[in-house]
Amino acid sequence: MSETHQIVCGHCGRINRLPAARAPQGARCGACHQPIFTGHPLEVDEEGFGRHVANSDIPLLVDIWAPWCGPCRAMAPMFERAARQLEPNVRLLKLNSDSAPALSSRLGISGIPTLLLMRGGKEIARHAGAMDARNIVAWTEAGLSRS
Repeated sequence: MSETHQIVCGHCGRINRLPAARAPQGARCGACHQPIFTGHPLEVDEEGFGRHVANSDIPLLVDIWAPWCGPCRAMAPMFERAARQLEPNVRLLKLNSDSAPALSSRLGISGIPTLLLMRGGKEIARHAGAMDARNIVAWTEAGLSRS
């Protein structure tokens, strides 16, 4: 049996298995037929976050933010640009801390914006404070190379 990677669809939440030997750029969800990778971060709620963490074989970069936070709003377009560079090797997620206070507390979020880099369901790096796209990409790649 050939090796596959599990990827959660950002549109319908279905878990897809993609052949490791096939380029994932053009992959579409088997259920909703939408592109699996769009080059944009995915907005997730607590349930969506848990689904991605539990079922994604690729690393996750999570931006924990709030709509009232000036630095969060300033970093949003930078995170968007970073998604175009990091996908499909990393899935970028945005989690509104105001909409998921229990999860934010469980994750130990004490300031926003906070970036969490996760692999295999475990946090491997954390950064508090805004960054530009170049630094988001560099920080993510460095964190992945260390883990």
